[in-house]
Amino acid sequence: MLHVSPSDLAASSIEALRVLVPAALPAAGYVITAETPAHVPAREALLDRAMGPGRVRKSSEVIRRGRLPADGLAFAATGLDQSLLGTLRLWHVAAGTRDGAPVAALLLGPLAIEPSAQGLGLGGALMRHAVGEAKRLGHGAILLVGDPAYYARFGFSCASTARLAMPGPFEQHRLLALELKAGALSAAGGLIVGTGRAAGSRATRALQLSQRVGVAA
Repeated sequence: MLHVSPSDLAASSIEALRVLVPAALPAAGYVITAETPAHVPAREALLDRAMGPGRVRKSSEVIRRGRLPADGLAFAATGLDQSLLGTLRLWHVAAGTRDGAPVAALLLGPLAIEPSAQGLGLGGALMRHAVGEAKRLGHGAILLVGDPAYYARFGFSCASTARLAMPGPFEQHRLLALELKAGALSAAGGLIVGTGRAAGSRATRALQLSQRVGVAA
């Protein structure tokens, strides 16, 4: 679990955390933990506020719909008052095929930050934490659809995605990837499809999340 409370940290400790937290927060802290069922209602409301109702029509949502996020890779950022400030999930996908076999990867998103908390570096902290956890768990590559200029700072580019496609309309230059293992997406081509476990009822999803999603280190 990443717990940042600048008022309690010495200057040297804050410097040591800069890889995970780009800027020390001057007046407030936040905690990045594994998402739990208790976060889900607030998460849905946050996504509606941050992204609007059109979010459900995005090509990435087609891949995620009806599936559970990858084990240990659903994160919630909360304020010290326990309010939800940010959310980020990663999902199992096949990044097309290579030599006839599916290429395992992760799809990142959505990343959403409470509008009132934007500008505090929380999005960057969530991204770095998620990428670090995905690498620690042994995954080979992460895909996303987003702004190339923003995600370049985390190592994402379109260098490995020219032969990949999303279901439905998408802009090729916004389909980005980060290889966590060299060559993970080499020669991969075709349609990106979801491969994660299917979600059941709301109660089943909550139970599965509580049993499967581990606390982030």
